Amino acid sequence: MQTVFERNETKYLITPFQASQLVEVLLASNMKPGYHDAYWVQNLCYDTENWDIIHTSMEKPYYKEKMRLRCYGMFETTDYLFLELKKKCSGVAYKRRLPILSNDILEYSIEEILSKDSSQISKELAYHIQRTSVAPRLYIAYFREVFAGLLDDGLRLTLDSQISYRLDTLHFTEPQLGCALLNSNTILLEIKTLTNIPLWLAHLLCDIGIFSSSFSKYATCIMDWLEKSKLNSTTAQSKV
Repeated sequence: MQTVFERNETKYLITPFQASQLVEVLLASNMKPGYHDAYWVQNLCYDTENWDIIHTSMEKPYYKEKMRLRCYGMFETTDYLFLELKKKCSGVAYKRRLPILSNDILEYSIEEILSKDSSQISKELAYHIQRTSVAPRLYIAYFREVFAGLLDDGLRLTLDSQISYRLDTLHFTEPQLGCALLNSNTILLEIKTLTNIPLWLAHLLCDIGIFSSSFSKYATCIMDWLEKSKLNSTTAQSKV
């Protein structure tokens, strides 16, 4: 089970039609479906009471880090969750994650689980919590399709749809519930590589009209929530 990752990540906002065009060519040439069928990815994002982590991230610093607890699939059917510390330095993403038995989450706090583990990754996660005083603040879920390179093990492509979020019910149930983040005609494509995107893939993206864009699920969720909160406040005041 891989616990340490280092890779470049490039994001694109595309339409379902572009996604189908892309997948059709990929499966006929250089890529294959991932080891699992499409599945839900559920995340509990950790932040401070004042949202310091995401505010810092939105300033696009040279170095930033964030922590999340991730569930692949449905909680009732998975054996493990993953507590992840994701760092980004000069555009390169570094991820260190600790597998946690699903049953342990029901019995112990994250701090207790980390205290029982002597690994270096566990120590880094515990230090991050101690230094920043973060706790679960935001739930994000999305439905993911994965594709992997036939000859290039370091090439991975994901398509995320039905992205939603909520600031309550912060546990892994009913991933389809929450505020929709993107309209139904938008899919988030991410390409993850060890170095640069292969030339053949860059040409394919250009042919289909797919171009990179800066996009953060976490930051977009917070901005959407703030906008909705402001709108609700304004509406409430107008009724007084």
